[in-house]
Amino acid sequence: MTSQPRAGHEPAFRPLPLSDTATDLIAREKAFGANNYDPLPVVLARGEGSWLTDVDGRRYLDLMSAYSAVSFGHAHPRILGALVAQAQQLGVTSRAYHNAALPRLFERLAGLTGLDRVLPANGGAEAVETALKAARKWGHKVKGIPEGRAEIIGCDGNFHGRSIAVIGLSTEPQYRDGFGPFPAGLSTIPYGDSEALERAITPRTAAFLVEPIQGEGGIIVPPPGYLARCAEICRRHRVLLICDEIQTGLGRCGRFLASEHDGVRPDAVILGKALGGGLLPVSALVGTDDLMQVFHPGDHGSTFGGNPLAAAVAIAALDVLEDEKLVERSAELGAWLLDELSDLRSHIVRDVRGRGLFVGIEVDPRYVGARPVVDRLLARGILSKDTHGTVVRIAPPLNIRREDLAWAVARIRATFRELERDLKRAA
Repeated sequence: MTSQPRAGHEPAFRPLPLSDTATDLIAREKAFGANNYDPLPVVLARGEGSWLTDVDGRRYLDLMSAYSAVSFGHAHPRILGALVAQAQQLGVTSRAYHNAALPRLFERLAGLTGLDRVLPANGGAEAVETALKAARKWGHKVKGIPEGRAEIIGCDGNFHGRSIAVIGLSTEPQYRDGFGPFPAGLSTIPYGDSEALERAITPRTAAFLVEPIQGEGGIIVPPPGYLARCAEICRRHRVLLICDEIQTGLGRCGRFLASEHDGVRPDAVILGKALGGGLLPVSALVGTDDLMQVFHPGDHGSTFGGNPLAAAVAIAALDVLEDEKLVERSAELGAWLLDELSDLRSHIVRDVRGRGLFVGIEVDPRYVGARPVVDRLLARGILSKDTHGTVVRIAPPLNIRREDLAWAVARIRATFRELERDLKRAA
């Protein structure tokens, strides 16, 4: 028998009137969803290539790429075809059995990174957690750090995900507020300062976890040679260098891995986002034999990690990256984009920086915040995103057409000219 609500107690669920309008859909999301995001006021319904269409039929150029997850554009036919073909054949088996797609992905990632072994996961945060576990166990079992004393160093301003361990390494107060206590053995140093790394290392240090370019931190590009110096320091002290390339990898910064700009081969790289081809969450820890030897059956696992569907999609994404020469395209278009945007520098634009198609426009908060800029760009048909209140992120799909990017640049310029005029009127 179905229980009825007690007198005086209304059911918790109150359906809202059904409607497909943006206003009503946003209202339903606010009514029933946790309030952990503040999305732009647009409801997207369809995507193709670099363009998205909302429920009202308005089109927008995607300069966000879902934080690099859509690096190959929306609904790329080859990647979508691989998804459908594999889904019709075999989707999920768990790692209790072998499957035909996963070994091909392992071999491909090992070859592309120059590393030895792959441990598959789903989202990026899961892959980062896997890296932390691997580093700690390596520290205890291989380096000889006393059990439970291994230390991992990160950088101020980092973003490696939202898990408890990872936010324990964060220096962003909001990410940590109310979520403690955090695991011990985590510390941070200033980003871009290799001497600070040298000073921070102790005999108990197992690993240094670093983004080659900080994305969520504001598209922060470290000084030339920074990563190479860090790699030398880590080798000298027998400390693992682990590069989080979840956002910066797979061509985003004009090389297959952003760490290649410094000629560095880390002990491990963490991949995600673009690896799923914009269709599925796919991530991986790729590392040396020395690191990956710490795992034995039963040590670590994931029901969905390495499933045939995810592996097939990731292989197709890597095929597209190579066959369409998107790494080279990112380098070429990125250089053009930075040059085109350089004339934005003014009293309200502090800096324009980045590598490849990973660009940040930093505004001066004394005059304007980044969110109002993003809102104005939205009104002009451009999807971007603000970070830390002062930086507008520009990260389009790597296969965006040059003419579409030029169309966006013209509207970005127009937006900042409009802001300049409004500020003068208000003065």
